[in-house]
Formats: sequence, C-alpha cells, structure tokens
Amino acid sequence: MTFTEQIKQKINSVDFFSPYIVVAVIVIYVALAAMGYYYHIRNLQWADSITYLYIIMGTSIFICGVLFPRLIKHINKSKQLKEIGEVKKPSWYRIIDFFLNEKVLLIIVIIAILLQGINLYFLGGIPLLSGYLKFKATTDLWRIAYIIFLPAINLLLAKYPRKWYYIIFIIGLALFTINGYRTTTIAIILSVLITTYYTMHLKTKYLLIFIVLTAIIGIILGYVAVKSIQWQTWVLNPLELVYYRAGFTMMVLDKIAHMPGFTGGELFYQALTGGHPRVTVGQVVLGYQIGSGPTTSITSTIFGPMILDFGAWGLAVQMFIIGLLLSLMHGVQRLAGGAYTAIYAIMLAHTMIWVETGPTDSMVWFFYVLGIISLLIYFKIYHKANISGKTIIDK
Repeated sequence: MTFTEQIKQKINSVDFFSPYIVVAVIVIYVALAAMGYYYHIRNLQWADSITYLYIIMGTSIFICGVLFPRLIKHINKSKQLKEIGEVKKPSWYRIIDFFLNEKVLLIIVIIAILLQGINLYFLGGIPLLSGYLKFKATTDLWRIAYIIFLPAINLLLAKYPRKWYYIIFIIGLALFTINGYRTTTIAIILSVLITTYYTMHLKTKYLLIFIVLTAIIGIILGYVAVKSIQWQTWVLNPLELVYYRAGFTMMVLDKIAHMPGFTGGELFYQALTGGHPRVTVGQVVLGYQIGSGPTTSITSTIFGPMILDFGAWGLAVQMFIIGLLLSLMHGVQRLAGGAYTAIYAIMLAHTMIWVETGPTDSMVWFFYVLGIISLLIYFKIYHKANISGKTIIDK
C-alpha cells in the first residue's frame, strides 16, 4: 500500500460526524465573527476577553460531557460484544415497530409535505421573498409539518434507504425552504446528510462536496432572506453578510457576558413552553421595544441564553448535558444503526445550528427528549441482551 493510499484510508476511517464536530463548528463560527470584527463591518467591535473565556469554558465542559460515557463500563463492554443476531424484543416494542414501518413512515412524510403545502397556500405568497410573510409563516400548521417531517424522512432514509425516497426529501426540502427560514432548511439538509453518511458509508470526497453545497445554500438563503426584508436599508454582499451575522451574534453574546443571570430562567421557560426567547433577548439585551415594527429575533450563540438565564453554572450544566447526550447517542447509533442513526443525526444537526442560534427552540428540545427516550429504550433492551451476550441491531 502506497503512502497516498494510507492517507486516504486514514481519512476515510475518520468519523466526521462524531460529537466533536460541534467543537469544530464553534471554532469556525468564532473565526467568521473575527473576520467581521477585523473589517469593522457596520462598525462591529471586538468582544471582550470575558466573552472568549465563556466560550472556552463552555466548549471545554462540552468535551467533558462527550468523554464522560467512557467511564460507564457497560458502554465499553458493549463495543466488545460480537453481533450474534437480533434479540427478542418486549411486547410493548410492537407500538414502536408500527411507527417504524416503511409504509407508515412514508405516509407520515407525505402528510407533512401536504401540511406544509397547505400552510403556504394559506399564506398567499412566498415567505422567502417577503419579510412580512416570513413573519407570519411560523404557524402551528408549519410547526406540526416540520416536527413530523424531519424525524420521519430521516427514519425512512436510515431504515429503508431507497434512492427514490431522496426525491421525496428534495420535494419536502423545497417546500420548507420557501417558508423562508434558513435554520429549518439547514437542519433538514444536515440531518439527512448525517443519516446518509452513516447508512450509505459516504466517501470523504462526496461528503466534502455536500458540505460545501450546504454552506452555499445557507449563504444564498441568508442573503435572499435579508434582501427580501422590506424595512432593511443596509446593503452587504453575501460574504460580508456571513461575517456580519457571526460578528453581530458574537456582539450580543459579549453584552450577555456582562449581565449573567439577568433573566433568571425566563428564556429557558419560554423555550420549553413555546414562547419567543430570541425576541426577549432583543428586548433585554439590545433594548428593542414591542410594537415598534415586525418582531426581531436575536441569536446569541449556544452559550448566550443560558448565561443570561443562570450565569456560568447554568452554561456548565447545559454544555455537559448536551455533550453527554450526543456522546451516548453517537455510541448507540454505531452499535444499533437504523432509527438510532436518524435520531442522532437530527440531534447533532440542530446542535451544530445552535452554535449560532442558541438552544431556544421548543421543537429542538422535543427532538432531544425523543433522543433521551430512545436511549432509555435501547438500554432497557440492551440490559437483557448483555446478559445473553447479544447486541441489538435495529435495521
């Protein structure tokens, strides 16, 4: 084997979507913000050192959370078990099997696409091209459509990876893209990319191509969305906009770093109860007033909301739990595959997006709860499998 072939083999053996990719995304995001500061785009100013200390602390504790499962003995033992076959599942698992049935998942995906289509029809236009329509686009119909489409399409592709299902994925993606929200579009693309990476054993060169395409789509969507906001007067080119958005979000974090614990849990409460924590961030941190125009949603990175709510200790708890859950899900999906891969992909995709937006979406917390439930189910069954020397394979 030549040296070049050895390098290629090592690169292909790297697990690009382990939880550590969140650390890479944090570093990249801080670097993008630094470019905004360096060029002083719209008078952006460098953040104080305390802001970077919070980032280093939060990232370090996240890594601790990722590493923690290595201390759990049965996880380590499970990696040494040989695949003997599927174990007998308890009777209550039949309900789960029903919802994981190929036809049922396909029906759910189609229902979600139809609901989103109806939502767009009632809006009477394309939210992506209108700031006012975009403000109205987050209806209950849209929420229901998204919250069932994302897991259903990933489960379908993870358990039954037929090529023509990717056509359905593209149709659904297009409809959710028209809604005008970059976050949901990128979450759909990223989660399906992660699912495909594990189920189809995607080669590195194809993975890099898809990542670049995803970044380009994100940049284009962000630029089109900003240009379509009727009350927006300033003009930036697409690359400047990327630097500015990162720099502005870091500026918000910088302000939050100087007011830890100010909201006393209000943002977290709103996130869990369907409120508008990002709007509250704008009001509390930037002094935006209610009723002065369309509501402004302000992002503050994955660190901001918890610092504003509870300070350093709240940030530490959040980052450790996120790292721990992603680590557990990553380990389980490697052992079991199938539905666990899909759920892990959804959780990881949203966590990567949280690096900018912050954990302020009730829908995303729902997916984390779904992850916790799936972990409990796996370990409930795995405990019995471990006794008989078997691993559970969900395929």
